[in-house]
Amino acid sequence: MPERQLIARIRQQTRSLNGRTSALVSGIGDDCAILRIPPRHETLITTDFSLEGIHFRREWHPPESIGHRCLTRGLSDIAAMGGIPCASFLSLALPAEIPQKWIDQFLEAFLKLAKQFKVPLAGGDTSQSPGGILADIVVVGSVPRGTAILRAGARPGDRIYVTGELGGSAATLDLLLSNHRKKLIPRRFPAHFFPTPRIVVGRILREKRIATAMIDISDGLSTDLSHICEQSGVGAELWPDALPRATVAHQKVNLQFALHGGEAYELLFTANPTARVPSRIAGVNITCIGEVKRRKKLSLVGSDHSRSELKPRGWQHFQQLSPDK
Repeated sequence: MPERQLIARIRQQTRSLNGRTSALVSGIGDDCAILRIPPRHETLITTDFSLEGIHFRREWHPPESIGHRCLTRGLSDIAAMGGIPCASFLSLALPAEIPQKWIDQFLEAFLKLAKQFKVPLAGGDTSQSPGGILADIVVVGSVPRGTAILRAGARPGDRIYVTGELGGSAATLDLLLSNHRKKLIPRRFPAHFFPTPRIVVGRILREKRIATAMIDISDGLSTDLSHICEQSGVGAELWPDALPRATVAHQKVNLQFALHGGEAYELLFTANPTARVPSRIAGVNITCIGEVKRRKKLSLVGSDHSRSELKPRGWQHFQQLSPDK
């Protein structure tokens, strides 16, 4: 479909969603979107690539999963700040041979998630790609002035918490890598194909002033914890026996996937030891998995008091090919 027709089609698909939000004044159809940020709020802006061959493969991931995951990446960043998403912007670069059906299914899933969190698609760009598919998502959100949860607020003695379960996405990816010929049924592996951004949990943690520092787990627990520690000038010890490991293919994932596997999109946060942290928030389990320490080092401490160094071994672009190496 030519670009002008494609944009018109996208605009038509977003019309019902975009008409129900107070944040969007004017969206697709002008050179810029116009957003109305609530009074006494600060603006949050995040951007993320989804690249074919890096973040997904068409032979493994159906277009519905790719569209869902694309928006989840941006929404998860907003959740990690305790923010409220206001609008999204999607730029798509597509090879000429991509069928229109693929694009329609991608957008349908993208907009379904957008509707769930009342996030209008306010604009973006389209282009022809000489190679694979590239999807760039920008999400704009807001947070009451001075209340955004940063990575830099952890203090010695704080407890470390995580939402949901860990390692499910990485374990699913391992299944895909180890058996190239067998396709997985996406709905049976939601942690990888259809992750849930923790928008509501993040907002409640901010409103109740529970979290002192927070980040979303996109690159792996070990790596993302190291980001909090670096920004806060502290260290940490994790309790491996306490990690809430996901179940994939009827088996608990191994410890390495839970520690280092990326694309979990759960929230990792710290809280004062005197804070009352619920065991569930908005129906999501909350698990205490460690403690912030003054010494700037990451350690694993077992139930038998054994101690070992924890090295950040999650995903890092330009350094490695898979999250478990």
